[in-house]
Amino acid sequence: MSSNPTLLAGSPAAVPGPPAGDHLVEIVVPVYNEEHVLDASVRRLHTYLKQTFPYRFRITVADNASVDGTWKAACRLADELPEVRAVHLDLKGRGRALRKVWSESDADVVSYMDVDLSTGLDAFLPLVAPLLSGHSDLAIGSRLHRGSAVVRGPKREFISRTYNLLLRTTMAARFTDAQCGFKAARTEVAKALLTGVEDEAWFFDTELLLLAERTGLRIHEVPVDWVDDPDSRVDIVRTVLDDLKGMVRVAGRVLRGTGGPTVPVAARTPASATTGLRRQLPAFVAVGVLSTLAYLVLYLLLRQISPAWLANAVSLFLCAIANTAANRRFTFGITGTKDALRHQLEGLIAFLIGLVVSEAALAVVHASVHRPGRLVDLGTLFGANALSTVVRFLLMRVWIFHPRRSAQRAGAGGGKAAEVS
Repeated sequence: MSSNPTLLAGSPAAVPGPPAGDHLVEIVVPVYNEEHVLDASVRRLHTYLKQTFPYRFRITVADNASVDGTWKAACRLADELPEVRAVHLDLKGRGRALRKVWSESDADVVSYMDVDLSTGLDAFLPLVAPLLSGHSDLAIGSRLHRGSAVVRGPKREFISRTYNLLLRTTMAARFTDAQCGFKAARTEVAKALLTGVEDEAWFFDTELLLLAERTGLRIHEVPVDWVDDPDSRVDIVRTVLDDLKGMVRVAGRVLRGTGGPTVPVAARTPASATTGLRRQLPAFVAVGVLSTLAYLVLYLLLRQISPAWLANAVSLFLCAIANTAANRRFTFGITGTKDALRHQLEGLIAFLIGLVVSEAALAVVHASVHRPGRLVDLGTLFGANALSTVVRFLLMRVWIFHPRRSAQRAGAGGGKAAEVS
């Protein structure tokens, strides 16, 4: 975050508080060396909002340490248009710019959009309306929504879909498009979430959304019309690498159970246990593939110093603990230490089933094949593990991590507390 931000025209302190029912929406336009397009884009946005938007609005141009004439262009716009202001930061980073403006905003809803206006502006009112009504906490434009109309090259299409697929399978994300530069949030929610977001650049959006889902917030998705900007300044390779690093960092933080903010929202069913099969199955498969690979590698290493049955038992036991922990978080969306020990103990039942199946399969193979090789052992274990995996998923879904059990335990605990008092 900049240590020396400069603010011009229409600062939050200078804008009177909105009367009851007269909502104020702030639109942030982060820019870096966008002198060539800034004036035309902001004027187009301003004209559109003046003519069609039914609420009060403020456009904030957030200059991320530009070295061309972007800051001067932003200042001219702030001088000419009463609903426009300009903020300058000494350091780069879209996340840094959004953090600065959102954390100081007095608007009811804060939002942002890319300066190229690649996203059709007709989607802006549908984006913020659920937030102003109180129905949702955050809203995002989705280029992957069934109702969207998107024009972009195959490379960016592939990267976007792959990235969002990774988020859904490895991070249990339920939103469809993390990277679309068209987002909004209720201001008090955004300010609370910012305390738990570390990234200051392109991963900022993804981290914000992942944190929102962990907190049980409601994210509204809007289909958009979107046309790729051929003059985009995004370094795709660097952005992809930074996003992957961010995913690893967030996953580590989740597993440690740290970094969760307190968000002022009405009581809702927390996102502590996702129940949809379409959401659970891809994450379970991803965890299962990684667990199986780790299991086979560990088995091969231990097989060098121990008999097959012992190498199999130890490998399966260690991977079962890791598998239960990973599925607890990423497949069923349960965080924190509450009931973690119970989940692991019950997960051992699934481990014992897998152990019995795999040991029986090994015994049959070794009894029927004279001196079976490593490949035969691995093939046998792979098949046995696949069978026990199906059983493990069913046990986790209908028993170990079923949300009704947690609700019943909580109800029972409340009843006991009432009796004691």
